[in-house]
Amino acid sequence: LEPTAAFVLPGIALTLVFLLHACRQFPGCGNIVTFSQFLFIAVEGFIFEANFGRKRPAIPIRYYFIMVAMFFTVSVVNNYALNLNIAMPLHMIFRSGSLIASMALGIIILKKRYSVSKYTSIALVSLGIFTCTFMSAKQVASDSSLNEEDGLQVFLWWLLGIAALTFALLMSARMGIFQEMLYKQFGKHSKEALFYNHALPLPGFLLLAPNIYHHAVLFSQSELFQVPVIGLTLPIMWFYLFMNVITQYVCIRGVFILTTECTSLTVTLVVTLRKFVSLIFSILYFRNPFTAWHWLGTAFVFVGTLMYTEVWNSLGPFLARWRKRPKKE
Repeated sequence: LEPTAAFVLPGIALTLVFLLHACRQFPGCGNIVTFSQFLFIAVEGFIFEANFGRKRPAIPIRYYFIMVAMFFTVSVVNNYALNLNIAMPLHMIFRSGSLIASMALGIIILKKRYSVSKYTSIALVSLGIFTCTFMSAKQVASDSSLNEEDGLQVFLWWLLGIAALTFALLMSARMGIFQEMLYKQFGKHSKEALFYNHALPLPGFLLLAPNIYHHAVLFSQSELFQVPVIGLTLPIMWFYLFMNVITQYVCIRGVFILTTECTSLTVTLVVTLRKFVSLIFSILYFRNPFTAWHWLGTAFVFVGTLMYTEVWNSLGPFLARWRKRPKKE
């Protein structure tokens, strides 16, 4: 992977720690967390990137509207699929296929061709993530109790749900390719893209205002916590939220830098690995069984990633230089 990829990973564990702490106390706090992340990035971008609205975007804003519309569509379809007799385990497994979708659309739309090692590496990573997700999904209690008497109707709704998940998967991959084509045409503008992709959707959160306000009240009623070093005292849930927003900003900033520096397939690989690390971390955090199948899936992901990065090519010259260095008597 390109060196920029290293910028994505440091904040993952901390982001997940603070999110898990928040969700364990208030499981429905996802909207206020997402809104806070979007608001922080939008305000930071408005000040430092857009120069309080005085700087014109290098990429026409209509393209950002298209990207936001695609992202919104993917999110809505993924969430709605859960209402179409799609169990959460299957939902999790389906979304682990993003690498395959990205590579397939890259071949179809961009007419790209990859080496055998690239195909093999993507297959290994996908298989590893599928294995770990499937084994973790078996531990998830499915809340979907199907009481319908008409089995055919249930099956047809299930097929519609599968179609919705497939559409969302391909749309997400198409969005990555769309970004790659934009950067080739207009140049690399990761900070600008980060700002507009988070500022434009903000009005949509008005639909979630009651839920956001409700959780803001609950957060304010949580136990007080004294922040180390600075000594500030505030409700502990607001501290979790603030730290989650900061660490998430580090991660998402790295992802947007990657979109300008790397191909859509590489970006998808890094984002998928990020989800994989989060999955493994959540298993360990909640002390769920880490079975032999999890170890096997992790090994597939590790080997596949090494193959994709072609680390062997750089490792060979390094070992050759190490062997040739003069030995001390």
